This record gives sequence, C-alpha cells and structure tokens, in this order.
Amino acid sequence: MFFWKNTKKGEPQPRGLDDISPSLRTNLHWLKEDIFVHDQTIAYRGFKTSDPHPRECVLIYADNMVKHEYLSQFVLRPMMRSSLPKHLRGEELAHYAAERILESDGAEFITRYSEIGDKLMDGVGVILIDGCPVAVVVDAQGWAKRAVTEPPSESVVRGPRQGFSEDLGVNISLVRLRLSSPNFKTRFLHVGTQSKTRVAILYLDNVTSMELVEEVERRIKAIDIDAVLDSGYIQELIQDSPYSPFPTIGQTERPDVVAAKVLEGRVAVLVDGSPFALTMPYLLVEAFQANEDYYNHWITATFHRLVRYISFFVTTATPAIYIALISYHPQLIPTNLVISISAARKNVPFPGIVEVIAMGLVFEILREGGVRLPRPIGQAISIVGAIVLGDAAVSASLVSAPMIIVVGLTGVAGFVVPSLNDLAVLIRLSLVLLAAALGLYGFVFGVIAFLLLLSSMESFGVPYLSTMTTLVPQDLKDTVVRVPWWQMVLRPRYLASKDRQRLQGQAGRTDR
Repeated sequence: MFFWKNTKKGEPQPRGLDDISPSLRTNLHWLKEDIFVHDQTIAYRGFKTSDPHPRECVLIYADNMVKHEYLSQFVLRPMMRSSLPKHLRGEELAHYAAERILESDGAEFITRYSEIGDKLMDGVGVILIDGCPVAVVVDAQGWAKRAVTEPPSESVVRGPRQGFSEDLGVNISLVRLRLSSPNFKTRFLHVGTQSKTRVAILYLDNVTSMELVEEVERRIKAIDIDAVLDSGYIQELIQDSPYSPFPTIGQTERPDVVAAKVLEGRVAVLVDGSPFALTMPYLLVEAFQANEDYYNHWITATFHRLVRYISFFVTTATPAIYIALISYHPQLIPTNLVISISAARKNVPFPGIVEVIAMGLVFEILREGGVRLPRPIGQAISIVGAIVLGDAAVSASLVSAPMIIVVGLTGVAGFVVPSLNDLAVLIRLSLVLLAAALGLYGFVFGVIAFLLLLSSMESFGVPYLSTMTTLVPQDLKDTVVRVPWWQMVLRPRYLASKDRQRLQGQAGRTDR
C-alpha cells in the first residue's frame, strides 16, 4: 500500500506507509494521531531556520529522558541561527543540517516512523525538516542514573569496590577499563517486542571460541517475549538443564569478575536496566570461587576455598546425617553423646524429621523476613527472632537443644557459599526425607543421585564437572586449591580454543 500510485516520470516515487513523508504536516499528523496518540510525554518543539530561506522544523523528544540544556544549546540554537540552502532536497538536506549546522558528536538518519518511536525511547532527539523525507537523530540522553558503588551482594575485604549499575553503557565501560585491548568485542541485540531491551554480548576475539559466541547469540535471538526487565529473564530462557536446580549460567555484579571470566574464554552478557551480568559456560567449581581468592596470598585463598567446600557439605548433609544416626544407627554415635542426645529429647513429643523440617522452615522465614525488611530493622528482627524463638522452643520442649545446634550450624554454613544457598535448601530437604525413610542408606542413595545428575549436565556444551573430573594437572590448579599465579600458565582447555597462553616467561618455574 502506498501514498502515491501510478506515478509517472518526474513524479515522486512510491512510498510505503511507514516511510517518512517530505511534508512536515503529514509527519506530525502520523506521529500525533497514530504512533504517539494519547502519549503526553512526547514533546514537539517547532521552530524555523534563519532567513533568507526559512524552513519549518520540529524537534521531537521524550520528556525527562533527554538533556534539555544540550538540545537548546547544540541543536535548537544552531538550527535557528542558520539557513538551509534552498536548492537542497531530500537526504542532501538532512546531511547538510547534520554536518554543517548541528553541534553534535554524531548524528543518525532514519526514514521510517517506527524507527522514530524506537529511537525516542532511547533518549534521543529527532529533527524533522519540511521537504525532507529523512529524520536526523541526535544523542541527548539525560535520564537519572545510579552512581557506581560497591555491590551489596558481593562485598569484599580486598579488591575493587566498583559494581555494575543499571546503565548498559556504564557497565560496558567498567569492563573495558580492565580489558584495554582491541580484541575485546561487543555485540548488541534487542530483546522484547514491547521493551526492546538492549543486550550486549562481551568476549575476547583472540581467546573465546566463536562457536560459543554464536551459540549464545543464537539462543538470545530465539527469545520471543514481550519484555525483558532484568538479566534473570535471559538467564532462565537460554540456560541448559532448565529443570535442574543447579545453575548453568553464572551471575555477578562485579566488573572485575566479568573481566576474569572473559579472560578465561567465557562469554558475558549484560542487559540494559540490570546490574547483574551473566557469564557462560558456568561450572560447579565456580560457585566455590571468589574474586578475593586471586587478590590474596595463594595459601590463604586455598584455605578459604576449602572452608567453602566443607561448609557446603555441612549445610546440605548435617541434618540428614543427624536424623539417620538418631533414628536408625544410634550405635554409631559415642555412648556419652547418645546419652546426652537422649536426655535432651526426653520430653520432645515430635520425631526428629518433624523437628528438622519445622526448625528449617522457621529459619528460612527469619532469613526471608530479614532480607525483605529495611536493613537495620531486618538485621535486628533476624537476630532477636532467632534467639527468642530458639530459646522458647527448647524451654517449651517443642524441639531439643541438639536440633537447635544442627539447624543453626546448617543455616550459618549456607551463607559461606551464597550463590548456592537456595540450592542447598532443596538438597538438604531431599536428603533429610531420604534419611528419615532409609537411614544412612537413603542418604547415600541421595548423594549418588545428585552426583549422577551433575555428571549428566552441560553448560553450553561444556560438562558441568569438567574441572573436577579431569586428569590434566593444569586444569586442576584452580579447583579445590588455588596454586600460585606463576603456576597457572595456561587457560582452561575446555574454554579457550585459541590463545591458551596466559602467563609468559615463567616456563622455568613450573611444569605444564
């Protein structure tokens, strides 16, 4: 369908309904009555160029998303003080205005009404000139942005204090500051039919496998959803093993973590409006790694990493082992301890499984309440509530004192590995139910089932337990232990497909 039909030589060529018209009045009619109807946030600033050949123009922008001072000083003022040549028409007119008059760092040219709508939502100004079927787009973003601060979910004692914000451009610059290399590449996509959220794919061209980059891009392009408001949307829609509780895509608020992952050969994904970056592939061993491990001495880092592994075992297995021992295998407990536990449970009317589930539920309620409430109030309620409820429950003989110790130790140990805290709750409950039904045999069966699940999982083509099951010494140097930097000569072979050399000039100090 076209505005003009049966055109002859010398007459205007057919134009689609979505194409911008040379008539300024027609353009304004379409924008006000069709695209932005009933939208009072869109501002239309009409003006004329200077004599001797004044032309009617209009500046369109979304209010509260642009810098008004910038538009007034570098767009409106130069245009109103300048004259456009009378003989120029069409695209030549738009290029003349952008190159000779506008005091802007750069300008784009669009020819469709739908493109005007998309651009305005990005915080730009659009100039329409009478007699010109091309619109000039000038960047004037000016909405409120959160300052770069330390991420509250990943605070550190030693290391950078910068964290991602909700602005995509700022987040990319934070990563680029740490990877000042021309090999650092960024690909942009738009996801969401309504939100049209910008998504950035980050990688190192000389390190990362192109097959991995193309696979990530393919999965993101396949997303068909109305809106993406956070990186969690992307994470759930592109991850492997969607029914598994184990995460196959990493998340972080720290630019230094993203830079480190990209240097290993991974791909990072940033979403506009979200301070959480995604990294892929993601393996189980990464949950027990912290950025501070690489800033502190390797002996200290190894000790802290071992504590995390032990804490994860404690938070998932302790309640199940306790239930199995007191219910089915009391002979495995030292005599004095059996007597103490029996005396503590003398007046408790509920079996051990009920105690574990009830106290675990109470602990999760206190934790969730502490998170949702304002920080000062939440901390007070969590601490006071735990103390008061625990003491009252023991005094009322509703639960035994050893159970309070087990549940408290389990809960505290779960915070040592925060990325797996929610997962640990599910594993803990499953093992407790199996232990209550079959004793230690049920616990062992449950552990075997989870190991089989882990061994069958992949993250973007990489086995989930790659670093824990390999026999290559170089790939084991950053797993349970963290060896000195001068020994980590090569990048992991399951990630870097191109340049695997990470450290130069140290071959005499280490065996590869």
